[in-house]
Amino acid sequence: MRIVVPKEHAPQERRVAMPPAVVSRLVSDDVTVVVESGAGLSASHTDEEYREAGAEIVADPTALFEGADVVLKVNGPVRRPDGFDEIEKVPPGAVVIGLLRPHANPDVLKRLAERKVTAFSMELMPRTTIAQRMDALSMFSTVAGYMAVVRGAEAAPKFFPMLTTAAGTIAPANVFIIGAGVAGLQAIATAKRLGAVVEAFDIRPAVKEQVQSLGARFVELEGLHDAETAGGYAKEVSEEEQEKERQLIADHVAKSDLVITTALVPGRKAPVLITEPMVERMRRGSVILDMAAEAGGNCALTEPGKTVEKHGVTIMGPTDLASSVPAHGSQLYGKVLSNVLGHLVKDGQLVIDLEDGITDACVVTHDGTVRYES
Repeated sequence: MRIVVPKEHAPQERRVAMPPAVVSRLVSDDVTVVVESGAGLSASHTDEEYREAGAEIVADPTALFEGADVVLKVNGPVRRPDGFDEIEKVPPGAVVIGLLRPHANPDVLKRLAERKVTAFSMELMPRTTIAQRMDALSMFSTVAGYMAVVRGAEAAPKFFPMLTTAAGTIAPANVFIIGAGVAGLQAIATAKRLGAVVEAFDIRPAVKEQVQSLGARFVELEGLHDAETAGGYAKEVSEEEQEKERQLIADHVAKSDLVITTALVPGRKAPVLITEPMVERMRRGSVILDMAAEAGGNCALTEPGKTVEKHGVTIMGPTDLASSVPAHGSQLYGKVLSNVLGHLVKDGQLVIDLEDGITDACVVTHDGTVRYES
């Protein structure tokens, strides 16, 4: 089996699909791992480290893809800035595994299907006990939640912890986190570690205990029906219910030094929960960090990929949070991918068994057909 690890070329991407430590556990008499030269540099891994781990290093991308059985990527295959088209070089019958964003890339799926490539989209991993160790989205959400607080704290003009000094006592910062999924819970934990007073809101009452266990106060909306999918994600609610949410959180946003929003519905535009009048009520110098920026944003004034100031409030719309801790992010993702390979390989052979629940959920193209429906 020839496993190929290309260099990532998506904008702002610093991760690599497979770090040397994981490569060393995959390489055997039956498995060859081939890594594109320079693929790991942004994640602090040199070509020499990959060679020591048993990988082959190839500089020419055309030679890299030749004979590939499995292509491991962080993002989906792309046309590189120099014009090299990764899809055209994936051999027919090969398997591509990565974060393919199938709802946003129907043309990519169509082209992969035309080349008879089996595409395995990591975003579609079901939320089941057996699939937990293969859940890349949750893992990267942990990274993003941590970095959201770090960046928000850096932008805020205040200390986070309470400080007692000879010049007087500094009150702790107030942090309000909207959404208590994996990213939100990590943001709560990080803000608490920095010493802030933390409140959190979520439309799913079931997360109240998790929020409180991290030392935050749960802001509860009375009378809201269960807004959790069978897979544990928040689901889209009506405009009337969104308006109730906005009314509830308005006062909490107004008194906060940092607001972090994480509300996403998979495959849909992010709900707008912070309106311009709500921003106008905030104190000058306050910060909003919108983790849903790439999906349109939870704040009406968010500009994806930019930091802007409106009504004296700094509004951050980063789109690179998950890739901004590349060393540990790559380490965790490499382990996730090795678990996926362990699930797919039977008796030394890669088996695409569409009767298997995990494979069926994640395979978006197979045998010339696009299997994903948005």
